[in-house]
Formats: sequence, C-alpha cells, structure tokens
Amino acid sequence: MNAHDIYLRLASVSKTFGRFMALENVSFQAQRGEFLCVLGPSGCGKTTLLRVVAGLEKQTRGDVFIEGRNVSSLPVSKRNVGIVFQSYALFPNLTARQNIAYGLKSQGQSRQAIQRRVGELLELVGLQGMGRKHPAKLSGGQQQRVALARAIAVSPDLLLLDEPLSALDAKVRVMLRGEIRQLQQRLGITTIMVTHDQEEALTMADRILVIDRGRLVQDGTPRQVYDKPATPFVAGFIGAMNFIADARKIENGVYDIGETRLRVSAENGTGRLPAGSRVTIAIRPEDVMLRHDPSAPNLLETRVAAMEYRGSLFRIDLKRRASMENEATITADVPSETVRRLGITLNSTLPVHLPVDRLRVYEMKIPATN
Repeated sequence: MNAHDIYLRLASVSKTFGRFMALENVSFQAQRGEFLCVLGPSGCGKTTLLRVVAGLEKQTRGDVFIEGRNVSSLPVSKRNVGIVFQSYALFPNLTARQNIAYGLKSQGQSRQAIQRRVGELLELVGLQGMGRKHPAKLSGGQQQRVALARAIAVSPDLLLLDEPLSALDAKVRVMLRGEIRQLQQRLGITTIMVTHDQEEALTMADRILVIDRGRLVQDGTPRQVYDKPATPFVAGFIGAMNFIADARKIENGVYDIGETRLRVSAENGTGRLPAGSRVTIAIRPEDVMLRHDPSAPNLLETRVAAMEYRGSLFRIDLKRRASMENEATITADVPSETVRRLGITLNSTLPVHLPVDRLRVYEMKIPATN
C-alpha cells in the first residue's frame, strides 16, 4: 500500500469502559477511495471502532490518523466525516429536503447553492419528487437514502456507515447494498461500514476487517477471508464450515482422523507443529466432492443422515460410518441436478472426496491446567 494513498490509519487503538476491554490493540490502514467492512457478531466492538474513527468516542490508547494528521484528540466536527447511523437519525419534523440541507446550512452556504446541492443529491440517490415528504411518509429504504444523502451533502472525505441496512427487509437490503456500493465508487469516498451480515461484507467490501471480542483477527479481501480464514472463529463466522476435531498430525501435510488418513496441501497446514500435535481440520460444504474413483485421495465412505432442499442445491448431512451414530457429521452442498441424477436419498451410501487444497488446519488450543 503506497503511503501517499493511505487516507486513514489506526495505530494500536484500544478502548476500555471501566474494566471492559471493548477494543484491544487494533491497527489497520485504509486507502483513499477504499470500501472497508468491519464484520463481527453483536458486542464484538465493531461499532465502538467506528465511533473512535468518527471522534464520537475517545480511544483509551493508540492514535487515529487522517491524511497523515493525528486527529486522536479532535472532535467529530474537525474530521470531515459523514455518518449514517443504524436508526438513520432523521429529524421527523423536517422534510427530506430539509434533512439533507441541515448540514449545508451550518456551512453558511447561500439559499440558492443549498437548493441546487439538495436537488443534485435527491437525484443522485433516486428520490426525485420526494423532497417535500417527511420521514414518516417515506419507506425504510427511502429514509436510508435520505440519511445517505445528508451524510454526503457536506462532501466528506470519509463516510462511516453503522449497519445502515439492518432495519430493512431482505429484498430492499439486496437492492440498496448494490446502490450504496455504486454510489461510493462514483464519488470515490473512503468508506467504512459496520455490519454483522457476512453476505453484505462479501459483496460490498474491497477489504474486510473481522473483529472477535475487540481484537482484529483478520484483515483481507473478501476472497482471502472466505477461502483462507485465519482462525476457527473466522472460518465458522463467515459462511458454513465443517470442523473435524481432534485430528492428529503424522507429518507435514498428513493427518489422522480416527482410522482415516488425510492429506492436506502444505500451504493450508500447520507446518510448524511437531508430529503428534492435535489439530482441527476444516472444509467448506461446497468443497466436499462426490467421488466414485477409489484411487482419489481423502476418500471417505459416508451415509446420508439428513437432506435439506434449498432450491438450486441440497444441504446434505453425512455420517462417516453408519455404525457410529455419534461420529461427527460432514455437511455437503450438492447441486440439485446432481442429487436427481445420482438418485441420492436418505440412508444412501456416498463416497466423498475432500480435496487436498481445500482443507484448512488449525492448532487445537488445550486449556491450561492449574
């Protein structure tokens, strides 16, 4: 990342509330014009992180830099940021036009300039003809557009979105996330969006910051985070994942799971661990392949224990041996056409192949004993 292109930088930022550590030693950078999603479960610290960037919360330790300038002690009014809150925070007694114009009036612009700018913004967010309506007369999606227009009205260099789509129904969310992304690219605004919705993050972001209990546990592109999750938490939180627990390392790239030996691509394994180490092996359901070739590596004989129809695919639960009811289940996503063609039903016996390059290996953390 070229230093001249870095717009925002956080350096070892921590935030405590009494004895509670909301953020712990968080560091990252954002390029000018980049779209970052901060992703994590409720209570992980992602909104606190956004508020620290905005200047709405003061970090306990660490620094915030915007365009190379340390703004750690500056209020939100001195950081040139636009913010869209989860609740939109529109003034109910003002029309859409008046809500959008609110920030422009504080800048001392002329009435004509404000009217022209508001008209441009209403057109930009697709609300032509809606300017005279009050928030109560607008749909949730339209209120979200008004809040977005108000946030960008003052031409901020940094746009902060705090779960802006969470209050909307599924179809509106899908439509608006595309519109927000296109608008952000058109305007070239550096944007940070907080979300707990993995699909939003995967489809909208240039980079994803995954937060777990106040810590930044992975920073990468959507594909990196999905294909190469850094921790079991990331693997389980983003998308579905099979975990085969209590495997044992035989040598680099070779692991035992019970009576079965699995081979794993060297780059996906834990080469630093000694032989005999206990590990967890993970694979995505869509990467579990049906295979009848007995010479294929990582071939398991399984029985279909459950089937869930999902339209274009079936999610199938597989038991590794019919005689062992308590053995861990492996879930596979199988195209519906394949299920029909092979005549797969409950209790069918299926040989499945776990591709060498799609398996991930994580060290098992053994709790310390006193």
